[in-house]
Amino acid sequence: MKFTVVPAQVTTVEDRIAGNLSVIQMALLALPVFGGSFLFAILPPFMDGALYKYVLLGLLVVVSGLLAIRIKGKILLSWLLIIVRYNLRPSLYVYDKRTLYGREVVKASTKNKEAVEKKAKERKAKLPSVSVADTARIMKLIDHPAANLRFEVSKKGGLNVRYTQIED
Repeated sequence: MKFTVVPAQVTTVEDRIAGNLSVIQMALLALPVFGGSFLFAILPPFMDGALYKYVLLGLLVVVSGLLAIRIKGKILLSWLLIIVRYNLRPSLYVYDKRTLYGREVVKASTKNKEAVEKKAKERKAKLPSVSVADTARIMKLIDHPAANLRFEVSKKGGLNVRYTQIED
């Protein structure tokens, strides 16, 4: 058995049935015939004519005829479906990465909480108290024009202060 690969572009081409009419257009134009016979059979007076049946049949003919019109290579039914899908979709998308959906929630035990709090207290750096005289001397050194003062941040978050020693 021989197999042939059909390119994707060939599958998107509409088949023409009669003249320039596609399958969907033919179905839309045949809908009033079958729909009208269904209306005449099911609505009272059964299998007899009435004014409202003729009005409904005329409305069905007009609507299906309009939906079969081709504009820019697509029938109006396709354009209508595109517009309806566009208007029915949500107009605002909010992404929240803090949501718990799909995550495993692990409940922490009270012992674990106490250990974490104890470690956090131990990690807090205790700042030494500096006297007013030392603070004034440090500020004088920082403001001196010959002092080459640099602040460098290490990769782990530490702060290194480098300066050139000044001889008075």
